[in-house]
Formats: sequence, C-alpha cells, structure tokens
Amino acid sequence: MSKKDLYSDKAIEKLKELAESIDFAMLATDLKNHPIHMVPMSTKRVDNQGNIWFLSGKDSDHNQHILKDSKIHLVYSNPKGFEFLNIYGTATIITDQHILDDLYSSMNDMWFDGPEDPNLTAIKIDPEDAFYWDNKNSKLVSLFKLGVGAITGKEQDLSEYGELKV
Repeated sequence: MSKKDLYSDKAIEKLKELAESIDFAMLATDLKNHPIHMVPMSTKRVDNQGNIWFLSGKDSDHNQHILKDSKIHLVYSNPKGFEFLNIYGTATIITDQHILDDLYSSMNDMWFDGPEDPNLTAIKIDPEDAFYWDNKNSKLVSLFKLGVGAITGKEQDLSEYGELKV
C-alpha cells in the first residue's frame, strides 16, 4: 500500500471518481450526540469545486440536524473494489428550484412528488477533510499480484491511500 496525497484538481478528480462510482454513502449528522444519526444517501453529483450533492426531504431528521449543526461525516465504501472515501465537511440545505430541477431524476419519484415537491431539498456538502483508499489495479491484476505474493512471500503494492486536499 502506498501513500499518495492529492491536491486541487487531482484531489477533486479522485473525489468525483470515487463518490460517483460508489454512489451510495452513509451520511452522519448530529455528530455531537451519541449515537450519531446515519442514513444512506445516493450521490447526485460532484461539481467542479468538489462539492457533493444529494437530494433530501425537508422534514427528514438529517435535514433538521444540519439546520442545527452543519458539520457532517460521509463514508463511501466499495469493499469488492477496495475503494473507500471518508469525508468530513459542512452541509448546506438548498431550496433553489433550478438546482432541484437539475439534480432531480425519475428515480427520485419513489420519495418525492416530482422536482417541485415542497418537501424536496438539496444538500450540498463542502468537504473539509477527505481521505481515500483505492485499488491501483484491475481485479485481475490484483488477483495475479496476490498470487505472486503468496508464492514469493513478498508483499505486493496493491493499493494507494492518502488525503484529498480539495
């Protein structure tokens, strides 16, 4: 495993790549109280500034927590692909109709009555600290390297990790 911190555009690229490919994250709010409140959220977009966007119900517990304390923790996990993303940041609840229209898709009809549902909000996450672990190779190459390591007894460098400085 090799450490590789990424900065600016490269950090945003990696953040976007992992968040959008993994898609679902656990969003933790109300971080000062235990147990913390966590819910699964589907990533709608990672913009060019590295902000992560979700859709959410205005009346949800996590929206209420964000209104009281905007600090959040996001955890993305794809164990099969050995891809992980850990983000601390600040959340902002957005009600701008243009943004809601842009983020909304028919898949959201399970939770909302269209993009003009009065309960619909967007949550914008501004990452402050981010850390990633990522497989450097395809699964086939990783399996081959694991086999080489098992035969030779030499540790193989299969993944990289580091901070993302957005």
